[in-house]
Amino acid sequence: MTTSTHPLHPLIANELDVLAALWPAPTGRVIELGCGAARMARAMVERWPALTYLGLEVDTRQHAANLAEPHPRMEFRLESAEKIHAPDHRFDLALMLKSLHHVPVERMDAALREVARVLRPGGFLYVSEPVFDGSLNEIVRLFNDEQAVRLAAQQAVDRATTGPDAPFEQIEERRFDMPAHFQNFDEFERRMMRPTFADHALDAAKIARVAQAFAPHLGAGGAHFTRPMHVRWLRLRA
Repeated sequence: MTTSTHPLHPLIANELDVLAALWPAPTGRVIELGCGAARMARAMVERWPALTYLGLEVDTRQHAANLAEPHPRMEFRLESAEKIHAPDHRFDLALMLKSLHHVPVERMDAALREVARVLRPGGFLYVSEPVFDGSLNEIVRLFNDEQAVRLAAQQAVDRATTGPDAPFEQIEERRFDMPAHFQNFDEFERRMMRPTFADHALDAAKIARVAQAFAPHLGAGGAHFTRPMHVRWLRLRA
């Protein structure tokens, strides 16, 4: 059974419910930076028919997969967050779902300024980032240690929300845990260690170390983890 890693943090399986609580009357245009497979976005446009969506992705393989599953209210482009080909004040909501820490650290501020440019005054930015904590994190860090980049992502949001020239104001933040399940180590290796967007320089010794760390969590029903998450809900200053 999967339980929250923090007694005060709720266990939430569907992050779209978090967004729905923060944005109770969704309408208009949505842009997602680093959309990946756009799983939450596909559920979002089905739940809220008044939305149209643009997803940007720099991974060519993932972009091709997204194009292979078209939707009449969804558009996908091979494009980065640091240079968005869209006019000013175009979107009502921007999403960064576990993607800001993948932006090169030296370009994070530029990416957030570009997001501010394409949002309408009073538009919203939803930044969701994994917290560097928990048993799953301890396994992942053996081949992909993201401590520095996750800290840098939070610091970039801090800069974008503080000071007289900061483009955003933070309205709210949420902390919660998300369940993660792997049927076996082969699934973990495929999903976590061999993403299409990164090369973790795997070799036999590294895979063996990760497998050894994973093994104690594996039971008859697979391996169950929780991933702590931190959401920051920002509004573009008018």
